[in-house]
Amino acid sequence: MTQVKICGLSDEAGCDAAVEHGADWLGFVFFAKSPRAVDPARAAALSARYAGGPGRVGLFVRADDDAIRACLDRVRLDALQIYDTAERAAVIRARFGVPVWLACGVGDAADLPVAALADRMLLESRPPAGGDRPGGNATRLDWQLLADWQAPGPWMLAGGLDPGNVSQAMRVTRAPAVDVSSGVEFEPGRKDPARIAAFLGAVRAADRA
Repeated sequence: MTQVKICGLSDEAGCDAAVEHGADWLGFVFFAKSPRAVDPARAAALSARYAGGPGRVGLFVRADDDAIRACLDRVRLDALQIYDTAERAAVIRARFGVPVWLACGVGDAADLPVAALADRMLLESRPPAGGDRPGGNATRLDWQLLADWQAPGPWMLAGGLDPGNVSQAMRVTRAPAVDVSSGVEFEPGRKDPARIAAFLGAVRAADRA
């Protein structure tokens, strides 16, 4: 079964839909420039609605230790998804004892990881030139780049996925996990429960095909 992360959750309706339809991870963005940003208190309140359930993932962009600790003190996080270097990923993993997922921007085949850089690698397209966000830009990478790639460790496909294209992405890339954010929204930062249900339904249908 392909695992699914619904990222950028910020309200009860989106979280409820993700849990109800079987998401494997709920993603909370701790990056102020994102339209999906939440503070630790808000993430904790949303997470507390569910006893157990999906894993919780916190997204951080070049965050210092104090910022990460402030989140971990308020909300249980099962993984830390970071936009930073592989070296920083190792430091964070050792310091906090929480699995670290490292975002890897891919523009061409030379960008594909040849070694495991963290507990999991999140592959998405490079951000557009001049952008102020390293991810979450709804830009799809060239899936064909991954067709013959031999993954050196656990990984996840992200960027530009939606209910209408995720099954094709799975077929081409053979991704073991997928991550969606803007593809299941009404507008930036507002999740659509119906699109969350459709996305998870499309993944499960592709798994059965």
